[in-house]
Amino acid sequence: MGEEGEGSSLQAETGADQAQVEGQADAAQAEADTAIADRVEGSWVDTKAPDDMKPYLRLSRIDRPIGTWLLLLPCWWGALLGALATPGSSGLTTIWIMLVCGAGAVLMRGAGCTWNDISDRDIDGKVERTRNRPLVAGQVTVREALIWMGFQMFASFLLLLTLNGAAIALGFLALVPVAIYPFAKRFTWWPQVFLGLAFNWGALLAWTAQTGSLGMPAVILYIAGICWTLFYDTIYAHQDAEDDALIGVKSTARLFGENTEYWLRGFLVASVVLMSLAIIYALTPLADPLKLSLSLAGAWAFGAHLNWQLGLLKIDNSAVCLRLFRSNRDAGLIVVLIFAAALLV
Repeated sequence: MGEEGEGSSLQAETGADQAQVEGQADAAQAEADTAIADRVEGSWVDTKAPDDMKPYLRLSRIDRPIGTWLLLLPCWWGALLGALATPGSSGLTTIWIMLVCGAGAVLMRGAGCTWNDISDRDIDGKVERTRNRPLVAGQVTVREALIWMGFQMFASFLLLLTLNGAAIALGFLALVPVAIYPFAKRFTWWPQVFLGLAFNWGALLAWTAQTGSLGMPAVILYIAGICWTLFYDTIYAHQDAEDDALIGVKSTARLFGENTEYWLRGFLVASVVLMSLAIIYALTPLADPLKLSLSLAGAWAFGAHLNWQLGLLKIDNSAVCLRLFRSNRDAGLIVVLIFAAALLV
């Protein structure tokens, strides 16, 4: 009876120890799931997605939609400005292009982020904000990430095939800056330029899909978008400036330092001036002063929002930097809404 009692006691202790270990493992996983600094609280990825899919959705940043918006908005600028410049074009065509751009932005942003994490897996663990990304945390293997990236790119390719030939060609060319961007911070202080080249490519593609050919207004709008990316991503990069300095990663945030506000003001002015020039170039031949004036008001309202961000900026406060970075969705939507209004008048 004594031996049986001792055996039961030992089994109980062993079971308790196992439960404690499992509980600690679950807690550690939960902490890793929530420790990503710039994730959106209560995302459906956390609350509703199947557990097996969560690491892949996080690789694609589905739980952090701001990047998708920042990729999508220049596409919509290009589509709407192209529609304004070609009054005879079908409204259904414009709507279709905008829908394709919406789905494509989700997929290509996901593919780009997956590629970024594959390329940065050796340095992400050294940065506080990125140390819990799925590849670094061991939730996904490199092979699995490559397969996931390939799936997203193939789906994007199918969408691209619904557009005209010139737009399809531009879609393939977009892969060049996407491929280079993750490595840019290793060889230049201006990696944000490469991000801008990739993130604003949709302005060229959507304009071309709408009008049938690439035009100078789209090129000017593209450069305006690059200046905008330099603005918002420099703010974003200030979150990582200290960690980047320790591991030797370059960024405009580190390059500008305490002079960041002056540089950002320059990017603000450049983006507004260039966007205004693109609008004037596209719409002056129509001799429609109402559409021209309303569209220009969109560019200036966009600039006012960027100026508001500068007034609140504190480069040494990561929470403020993240909040202002995210607010650029609203800045870009101002242009979209006013371009759409100009199209309807």
